[in-house]
Amino acid sequence: MPIDEAAVAALAERRIGPEHKGMPPASWGRTVREFLRTEPTLDQLETPVLTVDHAAVTANIAIMAEWVRAAGVRLAPHGKTTMAPRLWADQLAAGSWGITLATIWQTQVARSFGVARVVLANALVDPVGLRWVAAELERDPSFEFFCWADSAETVALMDAHLREAPGRARIRVLVELGGPHGRTGARTVEQAHAVARAIGAASRLTLAGVGGYEGALAHDRTPAGLGAVRDYLRELARLHRELAAAGRYRYQVLVTAGGSAYPELAVEYLAPLSDESGSHGVATTVVLRSGAYVIHDDGFYASMSPLAAPGCARPLRSAMHGWARALSRPEPGLALLDAGKRDLPFDEGMPIPQRVAGTRGGALDATVSALNDQHAFLRLPRGAATELPIGAVVRLGLSHPCTAFDKWRLIPVIDDADAPVPRVVDLLHTFF
Repeated sequence: MPIDEAAVAALAERRIGPEHKGMPPASWGRTVREFLRTEPTLDQLETPVLTVDHAAVTANIAIMAEWVRAAGVRLAPHGKTTMAPRLWADQLAAGSWGITLATIWQTQVARSFGVARVVLANALVDPVGLRWVAAELERDPSFEFFCWADSAETVALMDAHLREAPGRARIRVLVELGGPHGRTGARTVEQAHAVARAIGAASRLTLAGVGGYEGALAHDRTPAGLGAVRDYLRELARLHRELAAAGRYRYQVLVTAGGSAYPELAVEYLAPLSDESGSHGVATTVVLRSGAYVIHDDGFYASMSPLAAPGCARPLRSAMHGWARALSRPEPGLALLDAGKRDLPFDEGMPIPQRVAGTRGGALDATVSALNDQHAFLRLPRGAATELPIGAVVRLGLSHPCTAFDKWRLIPVIDDADAPVPRVVDLLHTFF
């Protein structure tokens, strides 16, 4: 079983309280299940509030599952995007191969919900975390865990810590290849070979493949940006082929890249590797780690994802919205809303005013020019004072689900964000 469904279902028995932002006092003390029995609607919640659109999430999961199947690769979606076990379970039920995470603590959260296969897309040199992984592998031999290393020093430190760890289980480690001015990762294929040799010589580690993250090398779809990504993926494929030809692998291996911005390029360069396994006697699994697709957005990923490009028969669509109330109209052309940096993402673009709640259609002609901790500066055309009265609620499109979800511990799921009065059909627990 890829996840413990009983543990996920038990989240519905957790009680709501004042620590859950946006939830009305009438919900406090009730379990999620009890609150949902009251058939709540969005207008009964407090502002500001973040919501998830159920229909959009369901469609996004199905679209990505079909896309990776057609591409001939596997998907281990990045769970740190949402840190929501309910969504992880839905992604795994749709065919995801595993869950990717970024920290050992996130991995421990996943294991508390029984996630059976984890890719830690990072190096692990924390001694407490390494000992925990070793103990977990000893306790549950069916648990599959992979992490990364990008230097011989990292490998030596891991192996030293693991000598004091219980059991004899080996941790599977991927060589991480980086790129110029990127994030982590060996900067050249030659350096990566040295890392692979170090892993092969370690007493408690096993070389399990190669991986990396192309999204750190570009932030747009200009020819230069796409060229940088292509060059990197070409080198990642080269590294894997050279390690296989040198006989470095002993067991089934992973080749993994592919965030949410350039997954089609990862498929172009890496998918063929799974067809070459027979030549070196080692089965190769190509795994994408796209995570933002499940929520998508109205900003960065809307402009970057090939699955949202014009002409897509079934495009991804944003499943998240912010809802904020006008508190003040202190001067012409300005409204202050009750949502700020502590409520909404802003690192990949400001929130996008879409419409006034309680109406269907009718785009709001406004922009958000700045966020303070608890306020948004909404700029309106002069003379629009009567179009947005104090107390009106504005629906906001958002950019970057990773930095939206981390601000909320309980997120209302609504049936239709376009409805005049959306119904609350579920509550998502997050673990940040």
